Amino acid sequence: MKRPTHDCGRASAPIFRPALAWALCALAGCTVGPDYERPALAASSGYSQAPLPESTAAAAVAAGAAQRLALTQDIQADWWTLFRSPALNALIERAFAANPDIEAAQAALRVAQENVAAQRGFFFPTVQADYTPMRSKIAGNLGGNSPGIQGDGSVIETYAGTPRSEGGTAPFNGPVIYNFHTAQLTVGFVPDLFGANRRQVESLQAEAEFQRLQLEAAYITLASNVVAAAIQEALLRRQIASVDAIIDGRRQSVALAQRQQRAGYASRLDLALQENALAQARQLLPALERQFEQTRALLRALLGATQDSELPETFELDALQLPEALPLTLPSRLVEQRPDVRAAEALLRSANAQVGVATAAMLPQISLDGAVGGAASHFDQMLWKSGKFFDLEANISQPLFAGGTLLHQKRAAEQARRVAAAQYRATVIAAFQNVADALHAIYTNADALAAAAQAEQSARTSLELTRRQWRGGYIDRLALLEVEQTYHQATLDLAQAQAARLGDTAALFQALGGGWQRRASAPESETTATAR
Repeated sequence: MKRPTHDCGRASAPIFRPALAWALCALAGCTVGPDYERPALAASSGYSQAPLPESTAAAAVAAGAAQRLALTQDIQADWWTLFRSPALNALIERAFAANPDIEAAQAALRVAQENVAAQRGFFFPTVQADYTPMRSKIAGNLGGNSPGIQGDGSVIETYAGTPRSEGGTAPFNGPVIYNFHTAQLTVGFVPDLFGANRRQVESLQAEAEFQRLQLEAAYITLASNVVAAAIQEALLRRQIASVDAIIDGRRQSVALAQRQQRAGYASRLDLALQENALAQARQLLPALERQFEQTRALLRALLGATQDSELPETFELDALQLPEALPLTLPSRLVEQRPDVRAAEALLRSANAQVGVATAAMLPQISLDGAVGGAASHFDQMLWKSGKFFDLEANISQPLFAGGTLLHQKRAAEQARRVAAAQYRATVIAAFQNVADALHAIYTNADALAAAAQAEQSARTSLELTRRQWRGGYIDRLALLEVEQTYHQATLDLAQAQAARLGDTAALFQALGGGWQRRASAPESETTATAR
């Protein structure tokens, strides 16, 4: 950012420079303080040291398609529709319409916009109308050669303690009551000579932009949370079904071991081992059921609904399609897409403008005031020529000594700008890391899914062969049940890997900014907020 400057005239001779600069500022106005410039960022051309593979590993299972990176493809705003789930689409639209965090972000944006409009009002003169009726009573013991006024407004003159008036007399030393009316129109104006108000408007505009980006981030975060919760629910449904199958198989193993023990073909140790395996399998179910109910509760909360409300949407892993083309934004464009990066820059812009506000507070201030009106003892006489009055006033003030307050406020504003600049750079670095983490997860979890699919296929083949042997009488039922347990465990691992791939894809869309800046039509509530 530039060093503080004054956009005022300059004289060639140093001795006349301050006077000439002040004169030009007084005539035309100027804006003190540094003009905003985006901080320089370290050049970056990618999210990893080595080039990323053209595509991920693939597996012949649901959510196992190979994904490829598309550098020239834009992120669509409704990226969640790429999962091809009508239930998910409906849930997100309902969340957009009812989530209280969205409503709060919309209200915060309107507050910031109204603050900008209010600050712009200081560019204009203030006009105020005043009317002051007054009724006064003067003590009669004041006496002397002073005039008195009767209740109808006529003047009572006193002389040597004896009151007299044309058309009547007042009692000696008696009280005098009179009415008086004053009406005036006052106009005040404070010229923005050094741009203090312009810098303040600039700061508030940046804060309004920050709130708009907070609203944008709220939409993206809400959509991402709904997608993540839907994937988690689908995973838990699959896991609960697999664990139920494991528990059922373990029960059969225990029952078979009990029969074998009674027949003398198995020992008590063999039965205890089967009972222990059943107990361990049963321990898995309560935790999964708890997570499932918590996930359903989370979805209701994201929808802004109470926990006793109906949630008809349900999700299965096989019903969620994995997007195969992944748009990837270059780092140079990521700073223009991520709402958190743009919000950090808006705060930096606001802090930069506050330096100008603090600088202008150290310079001369001018105010202009004028008033015109009338005053009379009768209301209808205020506009008579004899009752009219006017005032014109100009005030010029220059702070000379404030105990160092103004200087230190300016230094504090400069340091606040440095804080905001550092936070902006930190946000950019975190954004790059966020995208890199999502990309690494996509590739590694694709490999994990391929391995899990292979393990599940091997377990299925083993199960089929073992069933043939059991039917042929070559092995007993207990051996078959053990192979079935191995297969069910493989299905658990496969479901976890499938959900991970779906979740990684959603995380990448969020890390890239969610594409909200290209949304064709914002929700009605957001449009209302930004239009004010």
